[in-house]
Amino acid sequence: MSVRTRAADAPILLVEDKDSLRAMLRHALEAQGHTVVEARDQPEAEAALRASLPAVVLSDLRLTEGDGFGVLRASKELDPELPVIVMTAFGSIQDAVAAMKEGALDFLAKPVDPDHLLLMVERALTQRRMATENLILKEELARRRGAPQIVGDDPQLKQVSLALHRAAATDTTVLLEGESGTGKELFARALHALSPRADGPFVAINCAAIPETLLETELFGHEKGAFTGAAGRKPGKFELAHRGTLFLDEIGDLPLLLQAKILRALEEKQFERVGGTLPLKVDVRVVAATNRNLKAAVAARQYREDLFFRLSVFPIVIPPLRERRKDITTLARYFIDRFCRELNKRPLALSPAAEHELVEYRWPGNVRELQNCIERAAILTEGETIHPRHLNLSFRGPAPQVDEQDNAWSKIDLSGSMGDASRRVLAEVERRKIDQALKEAAGNRGRAAEILQVPYKSFVAKMREYGLEA
Repeated sequence: MSVRTRAADAPILLVEDKDSLRAMLRHALEAQGHTVVEARDQPEAEAALRASLPAVVLSDLRLTEGDGFGVLRASKELDPELPVIVMTAFGSIQDAVAAMKEGALDFLAKPVDPDHLLLMVERALTQRRMATENLILKEELARRRGAPQIVGDDPQLKQVSLALHRAAATDTTVLLEGESGTGKELFARALHALSPRADGPFVAINCAAIPETLLETELFGHEKGAFTGAAGRKPGKFELAHRGTLFLDEIGDLPLLLQAKILRALEEKQFERVGGTLPLKVDVRVVAATNRNLKAAVAARQYREDLFFRLSVFPIVIPPLRERRKDITTLARYFIDRFCRELNKRPLALSPAAEHELVEYRWPGNVRELQNCIERAAILTEGETIHPRHLNLSFRGPAPQVDEQDNAWSKIDLSGSMGDASRRVLAEVERRKIDQALKEAAGNRGRAAEILQVPYKSFVAKMREYGLEA
């Protein structure tokens, strides 16, 4: 897993509205070899944060526009681990204490003692360095244990990586939320590799891919004779994941009756096999994933509220690829290198036009769709350069307008009885509504089902029925 770390010579952001004090503090810091970026108010500080990626932020609490609390929050949004030191007048120590409760590392009372300031900055830099080294060591260890590589430098992706590191050190249940194709299982495997359970098993199950009648036995196992065909005892995924991590993918598709048993297994760390009476205790860390809006499912009484709260102790939202546009070409080149090695082909380059096509496309299927696109292009490319024709993204443009007199309505077969014609009209309405919902949801089936307020499995069945499945 690759996370870009701040350079050793990253600057110190100094936020102070009084020119004389700001100049004095800058000279004191520069005399010790530090690079300083200055800002006079909160808007300037927010712009400087994004532009300079500082190692430490030093901010006055009282500013002519905005305040130090706003600077603190903006710093923590950019990087939760970024050390922030606040300065305040002697009579406003309570404000400084409030800032520390919001995440400030420390505070300085005015008038500022330059020696005290330098000591505090050095301590903040040392803490930052230790945190970075710890992160690097963790990632190196995770790589040796087979952690997957997460490619990209987008700030949103960095926030996900930091959240993974925090969650990995605990045993809490993690809920990975994101559209299909964003790589939720990849992140789950990285979380496992970073955790103390890395030497234990990683067991994954897709709750939407297994028929409802078989899902319970897959999860909890069964005893001999529990049902017709149960010739022997079979352990379930919970047992197989003992002392490791159980990844429950598409947890939003759990049937209601099974949700209660999952909740009990999570809360009590025990369960019974199907057909069994003895409770089995397991030591399992659960990571769940969904592309559905579980809050909406709870509100629609399609999902248990208590299970939702139990699963979402530590939620992590994985951004869709269209919100990480700067990562698209990075990922594309990563996949090009990978598939060229697998196909024993010479290294391929991306033409500027192909790169433009990739960045402009919305990628409803996210990283998975990009990976498939690049694999296809690597196979089709005969020369040394991938061109737009190899990407097959010509379908990304808007659909042609259809004349009202020549649309599907005018082609409906009205023969037969009233009932026969009504069924055909209803089928066309359903087909068009499903197609419309898929477009609104950028191809995300779970979201489209929520738009139409129908169960996910019914939605997928209707897609198949009307030939809308890609």
